[in-house]
Amino acid sequence: MRNRPICWSDIGTLLSDNEGDPGMRRIHIIGGKNHGKTTLVVELVTELTRRGLRVGTIKHTHHHHELDLPGKDSHRHREADAAVVGILTHGLNAVFWKPDRPAPVGDARYDQFAAAFSHCDLVVVEGDTQTMAPQIEVWRAACGTIPLAASISNVRAIITDDASPGPWLILPRVNVATVADYVLETLSVISRPSE
Repeated sequence: MRNRPICWSDIGTLLSDNEGDPGMRRIHIIGGKNHGKTTLVVELVTELTRRGLRVGTIKHTHHHHELDLPGKDSHRHREADAAVVGILTHGLNAVFWKPDRPAPVGDARYDQFAAAFSHCDLVVVEGDTQTMAPQIEVWRAACGTIPLAASISNVRAIITDDASPGPWLILPRVNVATVADYVLETLSVISRPSE
């Protein structure tokens, strides 16, 4: 049996301190289509960064998307079955890898990102209603749907400027600072003094 090469998904295990928790402090922003998830994530990251925190983001999707550009060199490397493909530029870097098979399930999927996000104070994930990590839902009555919180037990709060849709904790959508405070309290993160 040949030795398995080290892959990107192994890096989190290799770099983590066995004494510590290699996991990320994640908060998931969930909501139905057009309820404002992306807008809230962007505003929340801006507010948390303004407070001196290092914030990472992950966009979760259940759709299959081609993240690389077909025909480009990096895409061709992947098609040649490279285990990991990196793109290094002056302005932005990227790494593409296929999940191990069988692919991790549940919250273990996020462990693949642990090394890349280890310098972050917290990670804001857009989407993933299946996670056991804390979730907050952005909800707008105008979209005509009931809150996901009605069927998802670990939604901690609903962010809305509409009348309360039920028995959940409501955070005002118009006040991103209040939402940021709630996220930091939920994840037990202490803001850094502004420099």
